[in-house]
Amino acid sequence: MKCMSLRAGWIGTVLVAGLLWTAAAEAAHHRPKPPPPPAIPLDEIHVLGDRPAPFALDARSAMMIEAHSGEVLYAYHEHQRIQPASLAKLMTYYITLDALHAGRLSLDTPVTISEKAWRLSIDPTVSKMFLAVGQRVPVRELLYGLMVSSGNDAAVALAEYEAGSTDAFVGLMNQYVAKLGLSETHFMSPDGLPEPDQYTTAADMVKLAALLLENFPDALTYTSPKQFTFDNITQRNWNTLLLYDSRVDGLKTGHVSEAGFHLVATAHQNDMRLISALLGTPNAEKRRTETEKLLDWAFRTYVNYQPNLAGVAPSSLPVYEGRQSEVAIAPAHEVVITLPRGEDRGLALAASLPASYLIAPVAAATTVGTISISKGSATLLQIPLQTRGAVARAGFFGVLTGKIALFFHRLGHLIKVALWASVSWLPFVHK
Repeated sequence: MKCMSLRAGWIGTVLVAGLLWTAAAEAAHHRPKPPPPPAIPLDEIHVLGDRPAPFALDARSAMMIEAHSGEVLYAYHEHQRIQPASLAKLMTYYITLDALHAGRLSLDTPVTISEKAWRLSIDPTVSKMFLAVGQRVPVRELLYGLMVSSGNDAAVALAEYEAGSTDAFVGLMNQYVAKLGLSETHFMSPDGLPEPDQYTTAADMVKLAALLLENFPDALTYTSPKQFTFDNITQRNWNTLLLYDSRVDGLKTGHVSEAGFHLVATAHQNDMRLISALLGTPNAEKRRTETEKLLDWAFRTYVNYQPNLAGVAPSSLPVYEGRQSEVAIAPAHEVVITLPRGEDRGLALAASLPASYLIAPVAAATTVGTISISKGSATLLQIPLQTRGAVARAGFFGVLTGKIALFFHRLGHLIKVALWASVSWLPFVHK
């Protein structure tokens, strides 16, 4: 009996302990969990307008710009090196588009698939478009396979056709790196499979994406499809953000285990075009959701302002001693400013021209002044005013006539200044 009593007591103790543990576990389950710590401190994130950072992202580095103005809207660790993974295909893509636009290739050019490219198509560890050895595939199909299917086999096929070998193509890639000013990037493969001394940064990937869109208006043709079918095999675009957000129309994903998951994306809404790069997110879902969060915030927070510069500065300047008596002047480029929403009101435009005339010869695109855009005491932007054409120096009699005209112009100016000085002391002059 004593033994049974002890056993019953032990069982009761176990049951009570179990009930207490279950109650504690349920309480812990229903208790709100603290939010995970941000990936980096918010004060390390740069936001346009020196605003407080709205959030941190679950990525090693990030950068977003507005493409028309070039303004950096959000950035942190954007110069930190990382393995590019399949983002290297953006450069393979750029070089191929450049060859197409230069006429060295056509979209219908057939590319014979080598054994090296084919072996990638049977490698279960990499993305591919399933090319077959000896197959002749048009460049057009390879571009879709490169950018939609993220085909390593497509990258090698294009590299071999354009440069003769992948090693020679890598040399070409790094020549383009230097030419395009991507000072934080070095490639070692056309497909981005990990190699020693291969790296890039979020800043360089944003710059490369911006140059793609600027230099090749058809670049998005091969990055925006939601899927691509080749040889009766249909594959979904690795950039799954295209399936969730209609504003998104490219560009490229990447992933290697040591670097994480990357996404360089672009989206447009109204008059804004955003380009972002998130590098080193923990999984494919995070690269999509974190990029979408960044895009949503930027479209809500900022607007583009395109000022009307007509009438702010004179349309021409007089020219003395030249074959023409005047030369047209205009802003050097179109102006777009990205500003926090609401701060695009109350802006002031003013022209500054150090000289009221020019003396021939005058070269085309000579800077003769500036137009300033300011708000309050802060100057937001200065746009050069430049001559729209050249004016050659006149012959002997033309120069002589010009010198006489310039003498009387200067004399008239001196008389005007003297008259103003003589009456400026009168009290009613300044009223």
